[in-house]
Amino acid sequence: MKRVVITGMGALTPIGNSTAEFWSNLKAGKSGASPITKFDPAKFKTQFGCELKDFNPLDHIEKSEARKYDLYTQYALIAVEEAVQQAKINFETLNCNRIGVIWGSGNGGITTFEEQVTEYAVGNGTPRFNPYFIPKMIVDIASGVISIKYGLRGINFTTVSACATSNTAIIDAFNYIRWGKADMIITGGSEAAITATAVGGFNASKALSVRNDSPETASRPFDPTRDGFVIGEGAGALVLESYESALARNAPIIAEIVGGGMAADAYHLTGTHPQGEGAYLGMLAALEDAEIQPEAIDYINMHATSTPMGDRSELIAVQRVFGIRPELNISATKSMTGHLLGAAGAIEAIASVMAIVDGCVPPTINTVTVDPDFSESFDFTLGTAQHKPLRYAMSNTFGFGGHIATTIFKKFKH
Repeated sequence: MKRVVITGMGALTPIGNSTAEFWSNLKAGKSGASPITKFDPAKFKTQFGCELKDFNPLDHIEKSEARKYDLYTQYALIAVEEAVQQAKINFETLNCNRIGVIWGSGNGGITTFEEQVTEYAVGNGTPRFNPYFIPKMIVDIASGVISIKYGLRGINFTTVSACATSNTAIIDAFNYIRWGKADMIITGGSEAAITATAVGGFNASKALSVRNDSPETASRPFDPTRDGFVIGEGAGALVLESYESALARNAPIIAEIVGGGMAADAYHLTGTHPQGEGAYLGMLAALEDAEIQPEAIDYINMHATSTPMGDRSELIAVQRVFGIRPELNISATKSMTGHLLGAAGAIEAIASVMAIVDGCVPPTINTVTVDPDFSESFDFTLGTAQHKPLRYAMSNTFGFGGHIATTIFKKFKH
């Protein structure tokens, strides 16, 4: 099978509107949490989230175009453009029949759906829907819009596996390229779900933190005082292509993707398996796919959303796979970005790749103490980034419904 490399990345996150800014703030341990501004949260149990900062889509997209797209699609287009520019792609010189898009979103156009249904209800049932309502709302439209913008006629579809979504998309893109079904695929995920319905729904399921008095410290993975995740928004994009394709066009190769594993908890609608069964199987599958042993992994970007059950079950699974390894760095970047739901896997893939490239493990912030059952098992990288050579990095993502997706990235060498 073909080798698959990463030649471009784009990030739009609560702590940075580009890959460089995102990575700089990640290393610095900056929190992206603040009071919600997208709607009035006064009556909600949770009144904060990780919104984008100093961002206006119209700085990137013409107003006439933007009106056709939900925010999640706008975010996708902006992140993809950064990735395409970094990859130095001239699509006119390439066979676009062999270039595809596999994108992910957990909620799609939830902003549009909420707005349109609310307007319908307020309007006494008069059906005056926006003509763009359906294409703005549906979860697959971002992949279609990306392909239309660049004229890409290859494989094109959208993955949905809740918070494992964009890691699933990356694994699918990886597989199609190494199987020889495509030369290049633009992949990743986007989410714009800081809305009244999403926050209200997650509150009802008791998934969100309610630390309204201290939003910036609310996401505290592994800490015994954790009380739920902090909702975030944004997008992450990666250009994956075959090694041969990258060489042929003299592309800048950032890193290599070498493994992907998927599994299921088969346990509960929203809760994780107490023994991390699906996570355990997903990590084993990724290691087998990469043809490496557990001891080869230098860093794990944990799913670690800061929920009481979820963090513990993931630690159990990691310990089942890796044993007691005090030198193994793990960290939870959601402590800074919040949880980007369907886009989480994409921005955490970028964080994992940058960790390898920069030789730096980003920290877990806000966590003061670690669950005593695991405090000596791993290096939790608390508070401060650690500079060290990294060869392999693993990234975990898990979603409601028990979906599991794990990716493995490697320092690139010809």
